[in-house]
Amino acid sequence: MPIRRFGGHRSLVSRSNSPKLSYGYSTMNVSRSGYRVFSANSSTASVQLAKKITERLGVELGKSVVYQEANAETKVDVKESVRGQDIFIIQTIPRDVNTAIMELLIMAYALKTSCAKNIIGVIPYFPYSKQCKMRKRGSIVCKLLAAMLAKAGLTHIITMDLHQKEIQGFFSFPVDNLRASPFLIQYIQEEIPDYRNAIIVAKSPSAAKRAQSYAERLRLGLAVLHGDANNLESGMADGPTSPPPSRPSAGHPGLELPPNTGSRSRVPFPGIELPIMMAKEKPPITVVGDVGGRIAIIVDDIIDDVQEFVAAAEILKERGAYKIYIMATHGLLSAEAPRLIEESAIDEVVVTNTVPHEVQKLQCSKIKTVDVSMILAEAIRRIHNGESMAYLFRNIAVDD
Repeated sequence: MPIRRFGGHRSLVSRSNSPKLSYGYSTMNVSRSGYRVFSANSSTASVQLAKKITERLGVELGKSVVYQEANAETKVDVKESVRGQDIFIIQTIPRDVNTAIMELLIMAYALKTSCAKNIIGVIPYFPYSKQCKMRKRGSIVCKLLAAMLAKAGLTHIITMDLHQKEIQGFFSFPVDNLRASPFLIQYIQEEIPDYRNAIIVAKSPSAAKRAQSYAERLRLGLAVLHGDANNLESGMADGPTSPPPSRPSAGHPGLELPPNTGSRSRVPFPGIELPIMMAKEKPPITVVGDVGGRIAIIVDDIIDDVQEFVAAAEILKERGAYKIYIMATHGLLSAEAPRLIEESAIDEVVVTNTVPHEVQKLQCSKIKTVDVSMILAEAIRRIHNGESMAYLFRNIAVDD
């Protein structure tokens, strides 16, 4: 009888034709028993991306039930064993953001207590990503969410086009921030006639680096919109050191103490002369670059409140652009966005399927979708097999 070694221990193995043990699952599941893919969404529309990813991977979606009880509490039931396996939780973010976050947290914790080996969250659009800076007396909600995910049991995250790349520093575990730009660039090349006559437009100076990355890869020109376009975000990002609203005083502007501070008087500090804190004031919106007789393609990471895009399209039309396209990774399209787009000078809005927006497409014929399930499925395969992720970031600039 031969001796076979298993993990350093000697074991006697018989050559007899003993029957193989069966544990009630198919051969395909045995060969892929190292990982499972689950969806943490309770809404049917949000599960569509998870189904596309599993179809590309050639596996079945994990058996689980996510639902809301009568008292609006979220409940998760995992219907199969996950012990010792890599578990990927695909969570797309519908309009009910907070419910989706609770679904993800509860499922991650359920898998953690079920002895899953690794729990990887696939969150194509990371919620609260715009709240990643300290704004006066606010809070960095994105950092709080990162801590909650780590506490729930996540060990890795796959996401796409974070609003700010520095968000990765909020996490205590690895984050793979994939890019949608190759898919959007391919759409431009294949679906926009005469795209060689186009110009890439940044709707604000803060978006110029992303627009420059697109322009360089497409070998196109670059234009930048600058001025007052109701850009609330840039006006609120100064943090807790932002100067407060000015109040008339006898002393130096900005140096008086707050009112009702007990025995402290509202007088400037003696012997201190600080520079006057000038209030920010934007000039009227202008276009830096020639868009006359061109196709204008505005690129951004998120399109949610579309008023800025509508205003930008009107300016570009006035300057001679004959077609206006919007390219964005995450199409949140909240509130009246579909109606505003339909009535605007915008010819087409192209977004990916990181966020479900089928209802908005029914309301506006100008909205088009690009499927990014291919790169998400490849990321899952590479992480499970321990392969390098560098291939997914080839020819992608740091500022993209």
